[in-house]
Amino acid sequence: MPPVAVIDIGSNTIKLLVADRDPAGNMRSLAMRTLEARISAGIGGAVPTLSAEGIARGVAAVKELSELAAQHAPTQTQLVATSAVRDAANGADFVAQVLATTGHTIRILGGDEEANFIGRGLTADPALAHLQDFHVFDLGGGSLECLAFRAREIQQAFSAKLGCVRLTERFVTDAHGPLTANSETQLRDHVRAELLRLGFAGHPGAAAVFAGGSMTTVRAILGAEANLDLNATAPRVPVDTLRSLLDRLRPLDLVARRAIPGMPASRADVFPAALVTMITVAELGGFDAFQHSFYNLRWGLADALLDAAV
Repeated sequence: MPPVAVIDIGSNTIKLLVADRDPAGNMRSLAMRTLEARISAGIGGAVPTLSAEGIARGVAAVKELSELAAQHAPTQTQLVATSAVRDAANGADFVAQVLATTGHTIRILGGDEEANFIGRGLTADPALAHLQDFHVFDLGGGSLECLAFRAREIQQAFSAKLGCVRLTERFVTDAHGPLTANSETQLRDHVRAELLRLGFAGHPGAAAVFAGGSMTTVRAILGAEANLDLNATAPRVPVDTLRSLLDRLRPLDLVARRAIPGMPASRADVFPAALVTMITVAELGGFDAFQHSFYNLRWGLADALLDAAV
């Protein structure tokens, strides 16, 4: 089957997937690339607004990835945007600049759409094929997507405005300094209250899967400590490991966090909020570990495009 391309314009990163199906019908990647752009800077304010610098970074990243995708001659190239563009008062400006620069339109996904496509992508992960009842979480810069599966069918899916950039801008007084006890308490209380307000119900004993760059960063740090490549690290991350990592990061300022082996410099400012969010999700849901997966939104969108082409 001829390939399709998806460019996922997220709050922190912009990702490309070019995929097709093998003769057995399984989806496979022909090209993948991720660029750090942080277009979401500014979405934590009372009136979420993308900065001029964030828009410029985002447009440049989309241009680079669309040119890479074109090398594979996809039958379709779909661009989608999520929380940062969806919520920003000037999101239309970003969409217009991408169209003018690349000739591609952007589909802005609603929160429920985003969550459901993430769920579709996760079910394409061969490592998760044995799971029947499980929860899925995907943490970005602007939002946290939450899903519950029963017998591999989605029973609940919602998007919460709990992204690590948004929460850092709102609750962390000084992202360049250590994480204060007051900021951490406010983060935990807000995440817990918002998830309960949206009807999140844990299922102790069920598996919990976490996708997104924050968990990738956890594995990258653990891998650097063990002198392992990211893909060689264990995909199962105990919640106690997250707590220990937060204990280590809590007293560090931004310069010291950026110096941690495996820590992407562009994530060091928002990573403490991400850890607090992941730990709070685990405590509320009764999970003792998360299974990390690289299959998320772009895989779900590619799967839908390939099905539609049949």
